[in-house]
Amino acid sequence: MKSDVSIGLLGLGTVGCGVVRLIRQHQEELVHQLGREVKVKRILVRNIEKDRGVDIDPASVTTNPDEILNDPEIDVVVEVMGGIDEARRYIVKAIENKKHVITANKDLIALYGPELQELAWKNQCDLLYEASVGGGIPIIRGLTDGLVSDRIQKVMGIVNGTTNFILTKMMDEGVSYDEALKEAQELGFAEADPTSDVEGLDAARKMAILARLAFYTNVKLEDVEVEGITHLSSADLHYGKTLGYTMKLIGMAECQDEHIEVSVQPAFIAQKHPLASVKNEFNAVYINGEAIGEAMFYGPGAGSMPTATAVVSDCIAAIKNMQLGVNGRNLRGPRFERKLMPSEQRYGQFYIRMHLKDQVGAFSKITAAFSALNISFKRILQTPDKRDELAEIIIVTHKVSLDRFQKALEQLNDMPVVKEVNSYYRVEGEA
Repeated sequence: MKSDVSIGLLGLGTVGCGVVRLIRQHQEELVHQLGREVKVKRILVRNIEKDRGVDIDPASVTTNPDEILNDPEIDVVVEVMGGIDEARRYIVKAIENKKHVITANKDLIALYGPELQELAWKNQCDLLYEASVGGGIPIIRGLTDGLVSDRIQKVMGIVNGTTNFILTKMMDEGVSYDEALKEAQELGFAEADPTSDVEGLDAARKMAILARLAFYTNVKLEDVEVEGITHLSSADLHYGKTLGYTMKLIGMAECQDEHIEVSVQPAFIAQKHPLASVKNEFNAVYINGEAIGEAMFYGPGAGSMPTATAVVSDCIAAIKNMQLGVNGRNLRGPRFERKLMPSEQRYGQFYIRMHLKDQVGAFSKITAAFSALNISFKRILQTPDKRDELAEIIIVTHKVSLDRFQKALEQLNDMPVVKEVNSYYRVEGEA
């Protein structure tokens, strides 16, 4: 066995620089943990001349991926370059060359994770991706190792820091969506094109990964129902706050009788729920297990050093497996056939805001329609509306199946006394 371990790094952006710094600064700790030195032998970049703010030996930098993928001395390949197709080709080649792969690429794992894991298993290689979800939060290892003896029933979380920052500003400071987004961009929490974050796509990829691990089934990205935050109304945020809720973009994965539901959508969270206190760019994942009950993982969801910490932790895990000769043996295929939960089995509470014609008997017609579907009301607010002859009604239901709630919405939209159904959101927790 060699006296040291060589790493090939694909990408030298924010996270890649963090990985280089962490390995260099923590070399004594790594030697103590592993009994061997760890070194970054070669780094793939697109532009050799670019200054990245980290001291790198020019001889270690290359624009040719084969100098990493075909180097027999490189034991572990770390992919932090982003993108999908090119990264996938490099990872496949690395595994076929018997190299262990660490990646932070949530897009790639969400789309091709099961396929790549199968390839890694066949080649007795590790494929580890802790940094793909939650930045520095050890949620993947928590699910696959810490809670492996439990049966996970529900995973619910704030897994996108950009949207959480925006919603924190809107709820706590009353600023507009546009103002909050602009501040997030100025602080580096949001990209110039924030579509992936604000439309819920980033969170959907992470929830697909978490659902696979929690429920032992091959959840596909298209199985995740996705809704973003761009259409949120300040009126709804105000009423939600009045009722004791705060708005969050919530990723939800639930399993009942081997049927799963996975979604990403804005939801009202009771202010005393642990997730309600997660502010700004921070992430948190709330887990409900049959044995453990409730647990929450909380921390920074992005950033150079938090994400690099997760990447290097995976490197250490792969190196320890090398020393034990057990690489790739912890990978297992799905245990259960993928079954999506039908709407009649999906239960929740709902907030709904509507405008009614302000006439005698209007509200009684609404209550009759809900009662016929066996839907009861938990909270009701009625406020005057500036428009003539209209009343604004806000209702929070008790738990009801999604199927029955959708039928109620259809009936409301067809009722002459209902001017418009303005909005509706899922509600979590007791206010």
